[in-house]
Amino acid sequence: MELIRLENLCKNYRRGDLEIPVLRGVSLTIQRGDLVALVGSSGSGKSTLMNILGCLDRPTSGSYKLEGNEIATLSNDDRATLRNAKIGFVFQNFNLLPRTSALNNVRMPLDYSPTHPSDAEGRKQATRMLEIVGLADRMDHEPAALSGGQQQRVAIARSLINRPELLLADEPTGNLDSRTAEEVLRMLQRLNQEEGLTVIIVTHDEAVARHVKRVIRMKDGVIVEETAPVSSTTPAGLNPSIIEQPAPDHLPLAPKFSALGGFPRLKHAARTTRMAFGALRRNIMRSALTCLGIIIGVAAVIAMMEIGGGSSHAIQQAIASLGASVIQIDSVDVSVAGVSTGHGGGLEMTIEDAEALRRECAALQDVAPSVDSWGQVIAGNKNWKPGKVLGSTPDYLAVRNWPVVEGDSFTMDDVHSSSAVCLLGQTVAEKLFGVESPVGKEIRLRGVALKVVGLLAHKGASVMGSDQDDFVLAPLTTLKYRVMGVRQATQSSASTIGSIYSPSQVYIGQQPPLFPPTSASQANNNPQTTRFADLDDVWVAAGTPDNIPMAIKQITEVLRDRHHIQPGHPDDFRIRDWTEMSQTFASTSRVMTNLLLVVALISLVVGGVGIMNIMLVSVTERTREIGIRMAVGARARDILRQFLVESLVLCLAGGLAGIVLGRTISIIVTQILHWATMTSLPAIIAAVAVSASVGIIFGYYPAWKASRLDPIQALRYE
Repeated sequence: MELIRLENLCKNYRRGDLEIPVLRGVSLTIQRGDLVALVGSSGSGKSTLMNILGCLDRPTSGSYKLEGNEIATLSNDDRATLRNAKIGFVFQNFNLLPRTSALNNVRMPLDYSPTHPSDAEGRKQATRMLEIVGLADRMDHEPAALSGGQQQRVAIARSLINRPELLLADEPTGNLDSRTAEEVLRMLQRLNQEEGLTVIIVTHDEAVARHVKRVIRMKDGVIVEETAPVSSTTPAGLNPSIIEQPAPDHLPLAPKFSALGGFPRLKHAARTTRMAFGALRRNIMRSALTCLGIIIGVAAVIAMMEIGGGSSHAIQQAIASLGASVIQIDSVDVSVAGVSTGHGGGLEMTIEDAEALRRECAALQDVAPSVDSWGQVIAGNKNWKPGKVLGSTPDYLAVRNWPVVEGDSFTMDDVHSSSAVCLLGQTVAEKLFGVESPVGKEIRLRGVALKVVGLLAHKGASVMGSDQDDFVLAPLTTLKYRVMGVRQATQSSASTIGSIYSPSQVYIGQQPPLFPPTSASQANNNPQTTRFADLDDVWVAAGTPDNIPMAIKQITEVLRDRHHIQPGHPDDFRIRDWTEMSQTFASTSRVMTNLLLVVALISLVVGGVGIMNIMLVSVTERTREIGIRMAVGARARDILRQFLVESLVLCLAGGLAGIVLGRTISIIVTQILHWATMTSLPAIIAAVAVSASVGIIFGYYPAWKASRLDPIQALRYE
């Protein structure tokens, strides 16, 4: 039965403008089960003819039919599939993968088999084939640990594992001693006789030709003679173990897994990943150094994102420590006859204004008027100058969300009566009393004794970096009238008494008044010092950030109306939205974080370029390996996938190592520099995604270049 038919087959090679004919109209028929030797000197065209028969090369013209099917016009992938399923190769130089066990070398064709056997089944078949060729005890040995004859046996086992119909042996005994060569030839004879395998041996050795059924001689690219071989006998002293080895009932076949459905794709992906890991493991040091750029880039991304996230979180906490949706209202400078009085030069904000806001602004939850003070506080033989001394009402603690952790807060009665009490922040309490409780003790502020009734909770630093716990809080009236004693003026006109906050109205809403009302004649006859009820600030809480715009609108309307500000005239007060300040700081922090992130991403790009360079070098170094894989049936997309997976694995491994390094850097920064950091899951996910993307993007070109290699040129590469 006819297996191969060649009709007028020609092959020309081009070197620049010169065209060199190698095959000059070869016509040949080979029957199924033939044992043929192509004999000729170097340059006769026999190896070129073998490459065309093995679908490794294409003829320039002519017809090549295998089992009646035209092969010359098949696509590269179809030819690769045909090589895997129908053709086996035994090369003169063995062409085994270095640093790869004999077992894995033999099972390599199964990695590209269309039948998709599992890894366990592939291992079982490879083991069986090595047992057949007498290498059961050498399965885990690499080629460097095998003799030449053993390496050739591994190559034969590899060529037979997919049960080909045609075996092509290119100078199979060229690198072997005579005894081993005879054993290999006897093995090929047995495979032909007992298994019906069609074998074509390419050789220039007449001794090899004596072992075949047909001898086809070639010269200058044409067939010049076809003869029968001269019979030969086994040389004396030859170990007949191989010859006498009983043949198996059948060579193991890769079963047809037609019922696997969608699983072959999954198995193929798993095999590709396994091969990629094996290739990387063979060059572990280079793989580690290749990952270094990605490791540094990902670590920089993680560290920058976590440091930036910690900074943003610290700012948010600092703003939150001011209270929920805090709005601060204070007066601005006024001009009298063209002369600016500066901040605090007028009486723009008063207690009446604070009460009006409380009464008329539905969007406000709490209102706390306040006055500022300064001075040194003394307790026993210790003194300290607080960063801030404030007089306000108990509502101030509600606005600032500032609980009292020890003792009690002062009350509105203390405000009405100007009680000599106060609350201390943690820093002031520590400076004046150390570890002792300050509650119940007495401090002196500007010569006025104040009893400490409570200790405030720890607040920490503000958004500006100042210590919020370096703080003393006292009733508004106590601080304004007893400690500071400012804003006093002599009034003698009854007409102005009603417009000035009188001594009988120390605080709006006080019941009953501290003093009986005075008549107009009494006021004129007895002028006295009057305390003005002006304020430095009014602190209000809008409840939620969503209420802030409405709260600011209501505050503006109420104060402009109370201060009789005409339309188009500027406000004499200023509204500070601490939430807006928080957003500004957070925005600034995000900008800085993004800038650092861009710098870190540059490292990733550099790492990606490094991986691309290394993969290009790897393609060059592994050109022969690529040729071997193509010879046993690897398609272009199989090579593309393998190198792409290798690049992806390198980047993912670098990404995971970079995540660990980045987290370590964040922890070190927190421990040593005391910077706030925050673990960022999105940053980790993004780092993995980016590293994978870098692997795909920068690994594609080397993988594509590898997949485009010509099998013949790759096999000949040194």
